[in-house]
Amino acid sequence: MQEIVRCATLAPNGHNTQPWMFDLSADRIAVTPDFSRRTPVVDPDDHHIWVSLGCATENMVIAAAALGKHADVKVDPQQIRVTFENGPSAPSPFVEAIFQRQCTRADYDSQPLANDVLKDLEGAGDRSDVRVLLLTERGKIEGVIEYVTQANSAQMRDPAFLSELKHWIRFDDSQAVSTGDGLAARSSGTPTSPPWIGGPLFNLFFREKSENDRYAKQLRSSAAVAVFVGARSDSASWFEVGRAYEHFALAATVLGIRTAFVNQPIEVAAVRSPFAGWLGIGSQRPDLVVRIGRGSQLPYSLRRPLAAVIG
Repeated sequence: MQEIVRCATLAPNGHNTQPWMFDLSADRIAVTPDFSRRTPVVDPDDHHIWVSLGCATENMVIAAAALGKHADVKVDPQQIRVTFENGPSAPSPFVEAIFQRQCTRADYDSQPLANDVLKDLEGAGDRSDVRVLLLTERGKIEGVIEYVTQANSAQMRDPAFLSELKHWIRFDDSQAVSTGDGLAARSSGTPTSPPWIGGPLFNLFFREKSENDRYAKQLRSSAAVAVFVGARSDSASWFEVGRAYEHFALAATVLGIRTAFVNQPIEVAAVRSPFAGWLGIGSQRPDLVVRIGRGSQLPYSLRRPLAAVIG
């Protein structure tokens, strides 16, 4: 059961806050949100927390199947209950992908993906209550860039956002190791520096134009953008979006394809509705924006020890 939890903790999550706790028994794991790890500025309604819990649970289901345990998942507003029954082992290449997957915040190779690969990815992310919109045309990607930079500008002009982001940045390896969480500089492809230097440098050089230019360059280097749309705007639907995204990300990893979030258009409320209209989804809420493509691997983000997340 601890190995299943270990796989769960390798799931993607906002700012690498790891906002989860696990309670284990012989045949059950209860997953609860850890609201002490909220990011209330960027995620005021805890959308990202529930998406993160969905990603973690999808890893649990896949890992359990490989260990000969069938998982039954029940969701309520307070927790997720995963009950296991013994059964035949169901190995999957997705199990190895759990340990290899990462949000690769770097330039990709700009090359298009074959239609059959795109179809496989779309199928991996589609669930009964979740749609995946794959945008591959250069004009569409340019449209995404407009919304990303518009929302990113709004965030960069918000002192509370900058303060919250800075709180979760780990400027050097020792800081990343000591906390086991957060956004490690090395994992973002940026130079490391001691926190007493990194903090002032962040204040000095983290600027709206340079960040907009960086995101535009990364999006133009991507083969496509995937937008995940859940059926409703509630925690249960956001949880399902997380499960769908993680299945998509693991399928991409098996295929040697990188993924990274560009969620600014869904994080800024004033941009979210126009973005939904541009996507043609009406009043539905776009839940995740993900760029995909082929590129080099970066160093991995760290995770806290199991003792810190098992209650």
